Amino acid sequence: MNNYVISVDQSTQGTKALLFDSTGKLLQRADRRHRQIINEKGWVEHDPEEIYRNTVAAVRDVLEKSGIDSGAVRCFGISNQRETAMAWNRKTGKPVFNAVVWQCARGEVICERITAEGHADEIQAATGLPLSPYFSAAKLAWILENVQEAKEAAESGDLCCGTMDSWLVWKLTGGREFRTDYSNASRTQLFNITSLQWDDSLCRIFGIPKQSLGELTDSDELFGMTDLDGLLPHMIPIHGVLGDSHGALFGQGCLKKGMMKTTYGTGSSIMMNIGEKPIFAHNGVVTSLAWKMDGTVQYVLEGNINYTGSVISWLKDQVGMIRDVAEPVQLAEEANPADHTYLVPAFSGLGAPYWRSDVSAAFCGMTRTTGKAELVRAAVASIAYQIADIVFLMKEASGAEKTELRVDGGPTENRWLMQFQSDMLQSDVYVPQAQELSGIGAAYAAGIGAGVFNADEVFSGMRYHTFTPKMGKAEQNEKYQGWKNAVRMVLRTEKEKKE
Repeated sequence: MNNYVISVDQSTQGTKALLFDSTGKLLQRADRRHRQIINEKGWVEHDPEEIYRNTVAAVRDVLEKSGIDSGAVRCFGISNQRETAMAWNRKTGKPVFNAVVWQCARGEVICERITAEGHADEIQAATGLPLSPYFSAAKLAWILENVQEAKEAAESGDLCCGTMDSWLVWKLTGGREFRTDYSNASRTQLFNITSLQWDDSLCRIFGIPKQSLGELTDSDELFGMTDLDGLLPHMIPIHGVLGDSHGALFGQGCLKKGMMKTTYGTGSSIMMNIGEKPIFAHNGVVTSLAWKMDGTVQYVLEGNINYTGSVISWLKDQVGMIRDVAEPVQLAEEANPADHTYLVPAFSGLGAPYWRSDVSAAFCGMTRTTGKAELVRAAVASIAYQIADIVFLMKEASGAEKTELRVDGGPTENRWLMQFQSDMLQSDVYVPQAQELSGIGAAYAAGIGAGVFNADEVFSGMRYHTFTPKMGKAEQNEKYQGWKNAVRMVLRTEKEKKE
C-alpha cells in the first residue's frame, strides 16, 4: 500500500491542500479562497474561523478528487502566511478579533510610540528586524489595546496570541496543542534570534503577555496529532510547520549557505541561506531564521515586498486594464521600448529596503504617448525592480560574487517578467515545473520528519526552466537607475507633503 503525505499552504488569498505519494511526487491539489476584509483605511483582516473551515474543506476536496484510501495518509504539514497575527480565547477556542493581515499597517502609531520611547534599536538588535507595523508584534499590541475581549482574556490568563500556524495547529488538534515553529516565531518581533527564545523585554515593550505565546517547536518536530476534523479514520502527526517563504526555501532545496529563492505571491519574500551564524546587514534587508531542524538552526537574509503579484490583481480587479493574468505578457511585449514609465507600487507603503509605510503609489515618467500597454508593462516591471533591490543588497552583505535565483509562485508563469528579472539581475533565474513550493516544502519537512520521505530522493526530483540574461549591462543599468529615480521621487513627494 502506498503511503501519502498531505500539506496545506494557508496563504493570503486562500488555502491550498496538496497530496503527495511516498516519493514526494505531487498528485493532486485543491483550493479554497477566503474573504479579504478591507475597510476605508485600507486595513486588512481575515476571518480565522473561515480559514479553518476552508483548510478542512480543501483537504476533503483533495481526498475526493484523488480517490485514494484516506487510511493511507501518514502525516500532515503546514505552510502559512507569515506575520498575520491573531488572538483567541484559550477556554472558548474562539477568536477575540479577526486576524490582522501582514499587509495591514494599523500598528504604525504603536511603532511610532515605541520609537519615541527609544526602543527601536533594541528591537532590531534582538530580532534582526527593523521596528515596523509589518511584523506581528505591533498587530497583536493593537488588538490588546483596542479589543476589550482581548484585554479581559489577557487578565485572566486565557489569551492565546499567535500566527496562522499556531491557530491551525490548535484547531486541528482540538485545542490540545498550542505551538509555533521557529521560522514563524522569528517574524513576530517578539523572538530573540540569538538566544532562540521569546524575549521578556520585547514582550514588555509591546505589552504582550509572554505566557500568551505558543510553545516553540522545531520545524520538523511533532506538533500534535490530528484526524483532520474527522476526515481520516485514524490520527496522524502534524510533523512539519514552516512560514510560507521558509517552506519555499526548503522546497527549492536551498539547504546550503549562499543559495537564494524568491516567492512571487501577493507580496514577495527574497531569501538567502546564510548558514548557522546570523549576518546583521543594516542595509534594508533583515536577518531571520530559515528554520530549526534536527536541533540545528540556519539563518537567512531576507527582504519583503508588499506588492508584487497583487500588482497584477490590481490591474485586473481595480482598474480593469487586463481581463486575465495571461494578458500582461502580450501587452508588455507590445509596449513602446522608448517609453520610460515606472510604477512605484506603494499601495500600503514600501517594504524592504525602504521600510516606509507612509508613502503612496505613483506612476512616474509618463508622456502623452504613454498608453495601456506601457502602463501594464511598468506595473509588471515594478515586480522585477523591487526584487532586484533586495538581491543586490544581499550580494553586498554576504559577499557573494555570483548568484542564481530560484523562484516560485503564480507570477513566475509570466515569461516576460521572468526574462526581465533575469536581465535586471544579470544572472540566471530558475523556474521549477512545480509551482506550489511553499506547500511542497511543508510536505517535505513533514514527510522527512515522519520517516515517509527519503531526503535525497525528494530534492533530486525537482526540474527547472532557466532564463538567462539577454539585455546588455548598459541598458540594464539605465533602466534600473530610472527605477531608483522614480522611488526617490515618491519618497521626496511624501516628505514635501509633510513639510
